Amino acid sequence: MSKVVVRYIVDDVDAAIEFYTQSLGFEVDMHPAPGFAAISRGALQLYLNQPGAGGAGAAMPDGQQPAPGGWNRIQIEVEDLETVVEKLKVTGARFRNAIVTGNGGQQILLEDPAGNPIELFEPRA
Repeated sequence: MSKVVVRYIVDDVDAAIEFYTQSLGFEVDMHPAPGFAAISRGALQLYLNQPGAGGAGAAMPDGQQPAPGGWNRIQIEVEDLETVVEKLKVTGARFRNAIVTGNGGQQILLEDPAGNPIELFEPRA
């Protein structure tokens, strides 16, 4: 299976690595510079870039700077959402909402240290 690559802009690459590896089971693939790292979980590879680092962190021609946050997100499927959320809360993790139940299952929006959203999703059985 080929990898799916997503790039997130983060304020602090080291803090993001710690969060994703310790809280969500990602592995570090490479961390060649302070402003960039590549981490992965299964078929998902996540590139972490600080603003100003490399081409992906460069300002746009109009001067707009890359910034973390927004609403686009990766989705991580979990087996027991309530248990995962409780474990993350103990670590001080930030959530944008409470668990929401819909037709397809349950979900919640978790934030990484830079404020980028991660949807944790438990499909309906």
